[in-house]
Amino acid sequence: MAAEPENLADDQLAEQMEEVRRRLAAQLAGPGSPDPVALTPPTPSPPAAAAPDPATARSPKPGAEKRVAIGADHGGYELKCRLMDLLGELGYEPYDLGTHGPEAVDYPDYAVKVARTVARGEAWRGIMIDGAGIGSAMAANKVPGVRAATCHNEATAVNSREHNNANVLVLGSGQVNRGLARRMVRIWLQTSFGRGRHERRVDKIDALDS
Repeated sequence: MAAEPENLADDQLAEQMEEVRRRLAAQLAGPGSPDPVALTPPTPSPPAAAAPDPATARSPKPGAEKRVAIGADHGGYELKCRLMDLLGELGYEPYDLGTHGPEAVDYPDYAVKVARTVARGEAWRGIMIDGAGIGSAMAANKVPGVRAATCHNEATAVNSREHNNANVLVLGSGQVNRGLARRMVRIWLQTSFGRGRHERRVDKIDALDS
């Protein structure tokens, strides 16, 4: 997989996010689609003023409004370390839930740690990394109040936030390179829930917890 640049200026990131939204709109507004995506620009959620997401299990506790829980298995350990540095650069507080080395571990143990931390309001959002990004999402979504989304590119990162109000991002270290992962995390953290018709649908997802 070819290397990609890790850092983008704010104006470049804004242009990229707008292009991602255009592509996503074109894909979802194709023939037979009754529900195209609006092309209004996303509303940033800066860490200093991060509002609690609606429909989460619990709003972030005082002091946790800028905290992002992050975990990984051995396959995602190296990428986790890189993304923790990014979180600090963006003004968030990374909350490292392990694993803390490359030795083999079981991904459900760490996915559940991240999910429960978000569900209890001890972190604003969560990020989990394993090799494929699939099993950890399955484990995290067993925790009531958690909406974990496996994302593979910028478009799915935007969609998971705008449409699904995802509060845990799951990445596969074998599916995305470091530069793409950094861009996805930036976009995911800065994209707000679209509400409107999406809120009704997310409420139906959350109702399945009971």
